[in-house]
Amino acid sequence: MLATLDKLQEDALGEISTLDSLDGLETWRISFLGSKGRLKGVMPLMKDVSKDDKPAVGKRLNEVKTMLESAFDSRKAELAGASAPRPPLDITEPGADVALGRRHIITKTIDEITEVFGRMGFSVAYGPEVEDEYHNFNALNIPEDHPARDPIDNFFMGGDRMLRSQTSTVQIRVMETTPPPIKIIAVGRVYRPDTHDATHFSMFHQCEGLLVAPKVSMVDLKTTLFQFAKSYFGEEAEVRFRPSFFPFTEPSAEVDMKMKIKGKWQWVEIGGCGLVDPNVFEQVGYDNDKWQGYAFGLGIERVAMLKYGIQDIRWLFENDARFLRQF
Repeated sequence: MLATLDKLQEDALGEISTLDSLDGLETWRISFLGSKGRLKGVMPLMKDVSKDDKPAVGKRLNEVKTMLESAFDSRKAELAGASAPRPPLDITEPGADVALGRRHIITKTIDEITEVFGRMGFSVAYGPEVEDEYHNFNALNIPEDHPARDPIDNFFMGGDRMLRSQTSTVQIRVMETTPPPIKIIAVGRVYRPDTHDATHFSMFHQCEGLLVAPKVSMVDLKTTLFQFAKSYFGEEAEVRFRPSFFPFTEPSAEVDMKMKIKGKWQWVEIGGCGLVDPNVFEQVGYDNDKWQGYAFGLGIERVAMLKYGIQDIRWLFENDARFLRQF
Protein backbone atom coordinates (compact mmCIF):
# COMPACT_ATOMS: atom_id res chain seq x y z
CA MET A 1 0.00 0.00 0.00
CA LEU A 2 2.80 2.43 0.87
CA ALA A 3 4.52 1.67 -2.44
CA THR A 4 1.23 2.34 -4.27
CA LEU A 5 0.90 5.75 -2.61
CA ASP A 6 4.51 6.63 -3.41
CA LYS A 7 3.96 5.76 -7.07
CA LEU A 8 0.73 7.78 -7.20
CA GLN A 9 2.48 10.84 -5.76
CA GLU A 10 5.40 10.51 -8.18
CA ASP A 11 3.10 10.21 -11.20
CA ALA A 12 0.92 13.16 -10.12
CA LEU A 13 3.78 15.57 -9.41
CA GLY A 14 5.61 14.58 -12.57
CA GLU A 15 2.55 15.20 -14.71
CA ILE A 16 1.49 18.51 -13.13
CA SER A 17 4.92 20.02 -13.71
CA THR A 18 4.44 19.64 -17.50
CA LEU A 19 1.02 21.30 -17.72
CA ASP A 20 0.82 24.66 -19.48
CA SER A 21 -2.91 25.48 -19.41
CA LEU A 22 -5.73 25.78 -16.90
CA ASP A 23 -7.80 23.29 -18.91
CA GLY A 24 -5.05 20.70 -18.66
CA LEU A 25 -4.75 21.38 -14.94
CA GLU A 26 -8.46 20.76 -14.42
CA THR A 27 -8.16 17.42 -16.25
CA TRP A 28 -5.27 16.54 -13.91
CA ARG A 29 -7.38 17.42 -10.84
CA ILE A 30 -10.21 15.17 -11.95
CA SER A 31 -7.75 12.38 -12.73
CA PHE A 32 -5.99 12.42 -9.38
CA LEU A 33 -8.21 14.25 -6.87
CA GLY A 34 -11.71 13.82 -8.32
CA SER A 35 -14.46 11.63 -6.85
CA LYS A 36 -13.47 8.89 -9.27
CA GLY A 37 -9.77 9.79 -9.36
CA ARG A 38 -6.76 7.64 -8.58
CA LEU A 39 -6.48 8.82 -4.95
CA LYS A 40 -10.07 7.84 -4.20
CA GLY A 41 -9.40 4.60 -6.00
CA VAL A 42 -6.75 3.44 -3.52
CA MET A 43 -8.86 4.15 -0.42
CA PRO A 44 -10.84 0.86 -0.61
CA LEU A 45 -7.50 -0.98 -0.39
CA MET A 46 -7.24 0.15 3.27
CA LYS A 47 -9.47 -2.78 4.26
CA ASP A 48 -6.70 -5.17 3.22
CA VAL A 49 -4.04 -3.42 5.36
CA SER A 50 -3.18 -5.14 8.62
CA LYS A 51 -4.27 -3.54 11.89
CA ASP A 52 -0.68 -2.78 12.88
CA ASP A 53 0.12 -1.03 9.58
CA LYS A 54 -3.07 1.01 9.30
CA PRO A 55 -1.82 4.06 11.30
CA ALA A 56 1.25 4.48 9.10
CA VAL A 57 -0.66 3.90 5.87
CA GLY A 58 -3.45 6.29 6.91
CA LYS A 59 -0.89 8.98 7.77
CA ARG A 60 0.84 8.52 4.41
CA LEU A 61 -2.51 8.70 2.57
CA ASN A 62 -3.27 12.05 4.17
CA GLU A 63 0.23 13.35 3.34
CA VAL A 64 -0.20 12.46 -0.34
CA LYS A 65 -3.66 14.08 -0.46
CA THR A 66 -2.33 17.30 1.13
CA MET A 67 0.69 17.41 -1.15
CA LEU A 68 -1.38 16.97 -4.33
CA GLU A 69 -3.89 19.64 -3.26
CA SER A 70 -1.04 22.05 -2.51
CA ALA A 71 0.60 21.32 -5.86
CA PHE A 72 -2.71 21.96 -7.62
CA ASP A 73 -3.22 25.34 -5.89
CA SER A 74 0.35 26.48 -6.61
CA ARG A 75 0.25 25.46 -10.28
CA LYS A 76 -3.16 27.09 -10.72
CA ALA A 77 -1.83 30.39 -9.37
CA GLU A 78 1.19 30.19 -11.69
CA LEU A 79 -0.87 29.45 -14.79
CA ALA A 80 -3.50 32.11 -13.91
CA GLY A 81 -0.79 34.73 -13.56
CA ALA A 82 0.86 33.73 -16.80
CA SER A 83 -2.42 33.91 -18.70
CA ALA A 84 -3.50 37.32 -17.29
CA PRO A 85 -3.29 40.19 -19.78
CA ARG A 86 -0.26 42.43 -19.30
CA PRO A 87 0.24 46.01 -20.42
CA PRO A 88 2.74 46.42 -23.22
CA LEU A 89 6.27 47.08 -21.99
CA ASP A 90 8.29 49.82 -23.66
CA ILE A 91 11.89 49.15 -22.69
CA THR A 92 12.98 52.47 -24.17
CA GLU A 93 11.08 54.44 -21.50
CA PRO A 94 13.21 55.73 -18.59
CA GLY A 95 12.71 53.97 -15.26
CA ALA A 96 10.87 55.52 -12.34
CA ASP A 97 12.98 57.81 -10.20
CA VAL A 98 13.80 56.48 -6.74
CA ALA A 99 13.50 59.11 -4.00
CA LEU A 100 16.78 59.52 -2.14
CA GLY A 101 17.04 60.41 1.51
CA ARG A 102 19.06 63.35 2.78
CA ARG A 103 20.68 64.55 5.96
CA HIS A 104 18.51 66.40 8.45
CA ILE A 105 19.20 70.14 8.48
CA ILE A 106 20.66 69.87 12.03
CA THR A 107 23.01 67.06 10.97
CA LYS A 108 23.97 69.06 7.87
CA THR A 109 24.77 72.13 9.99
CA ILE A 110 26.81 70.08 12.49
CA ASP A 111 28.80 68.51 9.66
CA GLU A 112 29.47 71.93 8.11
CA ILE A 113 30.60 73.45 11.42
CA THR A 114 32.86 70.53 12.37
CA GLU A 115 34.38 70.57 8.88
CA VAL A 116 35.34 74.25 9.27
CA PHE A 117 36.87 73.74 12.71
CA GLY A 118 38.49 70.52 11.52
CA ARG A 119 40.43 72.53 8.95
CA MET A 120 41.71 74.66 11.84
CA GLY A 121 43.03 71.59 13.66
CA PHE A 122 40.17 70.94 16.12
CA SER A 123 39.19 67.34 16.81
CA VAL A 124 35.65 66.35 17.85
CA ALA A 125 34.97 65.08 21.39
CA TYR A 126 31.79 63.50 22.75
CA GLY A 127 30.44 62.86 26.23
CA PRO A 128 27.37 61.46 28.03
CA GLU A 129 24.04 63.27 27.87
CA VAL A 130 23.13 62.02 31.36
CA GLU A 131 25.53 63.82 33.66
CA ASP A 132 26.25 64.48 37.33
CA GLU A 133 26.16 67.86 39.02
CA TYR A 134 29.92 67.90 39.46
CA HIS A 135 30.66 67.87 35.72
CA ASN A 136 27.67 70.04 34.82
CA PHE A 137 28.25 72.70 37.50
CA ASN A 138 30.97 72.28 40.14
CA ALA A 139 33.88 71.63 37.80
CA LEU A 140 32.79 74.60 35.69
CA ASN A 141 33.09 76.99 38.64
CA ILE A 142 29.31 77.36 39.01
CA PRO A 143 28.60 77.79 42.76
CA GLU A 144 25.76 76.15 44.69
CA ASP A 145 23.71 79.36 44.81
CA HIS A 146 24.02 80.19 41.11
CA PRO A 147 20.64 80.62 39.31
CA ALA A 148 21.75 78.19 36.57
CA ARG A 149 21.44 75.35 39.14
CA ASP A 150 17.79 76.06 39.93
CA PRO A 151 15.68 72.87 39.64
CA ILE A 152 13.13 74.66 37.45
CA ASP A 153 15.88 75.35 34.89
CA ASN A 154 17.23 71.78 34.66
CA PHE A 155 16.08 68.21 34.12
CA PHE A 156 17.14 66.46 37.35
CA MET A 157 16.69 62.69 37.43
CA GLY A 158 17.15 61.94 41.11
CA GLY A 159 20.25 62.10 43.26
CA ASP A 160 22.85 64.17 41.46
CA ARG A 161 21.94 62.79 38.02
CA MET A 162 20.60 65.14 35.37
CA LEU A 163 20.34 65.69 31.63
CA ARG A 164 23.28 67.92 30.77
CA SER A 165 22.40 71.56 30.21
CA GLN A 166 25.57 72.36 28.24
CA THR A 167 28.30 70.57 26.31
CA SER A 168 30.92 72.24 28.52
CA THR A 169 30.74 68.98 30.50
CA VAL A 170 32.63 67.31 27.65
CA GLN A 171 35.48 69.82 28.03
CA ILE A 172 35.84 68.85 31.69
CA ARG A 173 35.83 65.13 30.91
CA VAL A 174 38.44 65.58 28.19
CA MET A 175 40.73 67.59 30.49
CA GLU A 176 40.33 65.00 33.27
CA THR A 177 41.70 62.26 31.02
CA THR A 178 43.96 64.13 28.58
CA PRO A 179 47.16 66.03 29.34
CA PRO A 180 47.49 69.40 27.57
CA PRO A 181 47.82 70.77 24.96
CA ILE A 182 44.19 70.30 23.87
CA LYS A 183 42.26 71.54 20.84
CA ILE A 184 38.74 70.16 20.62
CA ILE A 185 35.14 70.97 19.84
CA ALA A 186 32.32 69.24 21.73
CA VAL A 187 29.10 68.74 19.76
CA GLY A 188 25.85 67.27 21.00
CA ARG A 189 22.37 67.58 22.48
CA VAL A 190 21.63 69.52 25.65
CA TYR A 191 18.42 69.86 27.64
CA ARG A 192 16.69 72.74 29.44
CA PRO A 193 13.00 72.88 30.42
CA ASP A 194 12.16 75.89 28.26
CA THR A 195 8.64 76.56 27.07
CA HIS A 196 8.43 75.74 23.37
CA ASP A 197 8.03 78.74 21.11
CA ALA A 198 9.57 80.08 17.90
CA THR A 199 13.03 80.50 19.45
CA HIS A 200 13.07 78.04 22.39
CA PHE A 201 12.97 74.25 22.67
CA SER A 202 13.61 71.90 25.60
CA MET A 203 16.20 69.94 23.59
CA PHE A 204 18.73 71.60 21.30
CA HIS A 205 22.34 71.25 20.12
CA GLN A 206 25.54 73.04 21.02
CA CYS A 207 29.06 73.23 19.65
CA GLU A 208 31.64 74.27 22.22
CA GLY A 209 35.34 74.74 21.57
CA LEU A 210 38.32 74.45 23.91
CA LEU A 211 41.97 75.20 23.32
CA VAL A 212 44.64 74.74 26.03
CA ALA A 213 48.24 75.77 25.28
CA PRO A 214 51.21 77.49 27.01
CA LYS A 215 50.28 80.99 25.81
CA VAL A 216 46.71 81.86 24.89
CA SER A 217 45.04 85.26 24.66
CA MET A 218 41.76 86.86 23.61
CA VAL A 219 43.48 87.66 20.30
CA ASP A 220 43.80 83.92 19.60
CA LEU A 221 40.14 83.39 20.49
CA LYS A 222 38.87 86.22 18.31
CA THR A 223 41.06 85.10 15.41
CA THR A 224 39.60 81.57 15.60
CA LEU A 225 36.01 82.82 15.59
CA PHE A 226 36.83 85.37 12.88
CA GLN A 227 38.17 82.60 10.63
CA PHE A 228 35.12 80.46 11.35
CA ALA A 229 32.73 83.31 10.49
CA LYS A 230 34.40 84.00 7.15
CA SER A 231 34.57 80.30 6.23
CA TYR A 232 30.98 79.57 7.18
CA PHE A 233 29.06 82.77 6.46
CA GLY A 234 31.16 84.37 3.71
CA GLU A 235 34.08 86.72 3.19
CA GLU A 236 32.12 89.76 4.37
CA ALA A 237 31.34 88.19 7.75
CA GLU A 238 32.78 89.86 10.84
CA VAL A 239 33.06 89.14 14.56
CA ARG A 240 32.75 91.46 17.53
CA PHE A 241 32.96 90.89 21.28
CA ARG A 242 30.79 92.49 23.98
CA PRO A 243 31.90 92.17 27.63
CA SER A 244 29.89 89.62 29.59
CA PHE A 245 30.18 87.14 32.47
CA PHE A 246 30.34 83.35 32.58
CA PRO A 247 31.49 81.44 35.68
CA PHE A 248 33.89 79.24 33.69
CA THR A 249 35.68 81.98 31.70
CA GLU A 250 37.44 85.19 32.75
CA PRO A 251 37.40 87.55 30.94
CA SER A 252 34.18 86.64 29.13
CA ALA A 253 32.37 88.02 26.10
CA GLU A 254 29.21 87.64 24.06
CA VAL A 255 29.97 86.91 20.42
CA ASP A 256 28.21 88.76 17.60
CA MET A 257 28.70 87.76 13.99
CA LYS A 258 27.85 89.82 10.97
CA MET A 259 26.05 87.57 8.52
CA LYS A 260 23.77 87.81 5.53
CA ILE A 261 20.07 87.52 6.41
CA LYS A 262 17.44 87.94 3.68
CA GLY A 263 20.01 89.61 1.46
CA LYS A 264 21.25 92.06 4.08
CA TRP A 265 24.34 91.87 6.33
CA GLN A 266 23.30 92.14 9.99
CA TRP A 267 24.89 91.76 13.43
CA VAL A 268 23.51 88.73 15.29
CA GLU A 269 24.39 87.32 18.72
CA ILE A 270 25.70 83.82 18.12
CA GLY A 271 27.16 82.58 21.45
CA GLY A 272 29.58 83.22 24.29
CA CYS A 273 33.32 82.89 24.84
CA GLY A 274 36.27 83.78 27.03
CA LEU A 275 39.55 82.64 28.53
CA VAL A 276 39.25 79.58 30.76
CA ASP A 277 38.91 80.57 34.42
CA PRO A 278 41.89 79.44 36.57
CA ASN A 279 39.44 77.72 38.97
CA VAL A 280 38.41 75.35 36.16
CA PHE A 281 42.03 74.36 35.53
CA GLU A 282 42.48 73.72 39.27
CA GLN A 283 39.51 71.34 39.22
CA VAL A 284 41.11 69.19 36.51
CA GLY A 285 44.66 69.42 37.87
CA TYR A 286 46.18 71.71 35.23
CA ASP A 287 49.03 74.04 36.24
CA ASN A 288 47.79 77.63 35.86
CA ASP A 289 51.34 78.93 35.69
CA LYS A 290 52.05 76.78 32.63
CA TRP A 291 48.75 76.55 30.75
CA GLN A 292 46.13 78.98 29.53
CA GLY A 293 43.08 78.33 27.41
CA TYR A 294 40.03 79.75 25.68
CA ALA A 295 36.53 78.37 25.25
CA PHE A 296 33.54 79.32 23.11
CA GLY A 297 30.03 78.05 22.51
CA LEU A 298 27.65 78.23 19.54
CA GLY A 299 24.01 77.18 19.30
CA ILE A 300 23.59 74.79 16.36
CA GLU A 301 19.90 75.52 15.83
CA ARG A 302 20.54 79.27 15.98
CA VAL A 303 23.27 78.99 13.35
CA ALA A 304 21.04 76.86 11.09
CA MET A 305 18.05 79.18 11.48
CA LEU A 306 20.10 82.27 10.67
CA LYS A 307 21.95 80.75 7.74
CA TYR A 308 18.91 79.14 6.09
CA GLY A 309 16.23 81.68 7.03
CA ILE A 310 14.23 79.35 9.31
CA GLN A 311 11.80 81.35 11.46
CA ASP A 312 10.61 78.74 13.99
CA ILE A 313 12.86 76.29 15.86
CA ARG A 314 9.93 73.88 16.25
CA TRP A 315 9.96 73.21 12.50
CA LEU A 316 13.33 71.49 12.93
CA PHE A 317 11.81 68.74 15.10
CA GLU A 318 8.37 68.16 13.57
CA ASN A 319 9.72 65.72 10.94
CA ASP A 320 7.65 67.35 8.20
CA ALA A 321 9.26 66.04 5.01
CA ARG A 322 7.88 68.95 3.00
CA PHE A 323 9.91 71.33 5.17
CA LEU A 324 13.05 69.19 5.48
CA ARG A 325 13.28 68.55 1.73
CA GLN A 326 14.07 72.26 1.21
CA PHE A 327 17.59 71.89 2.64
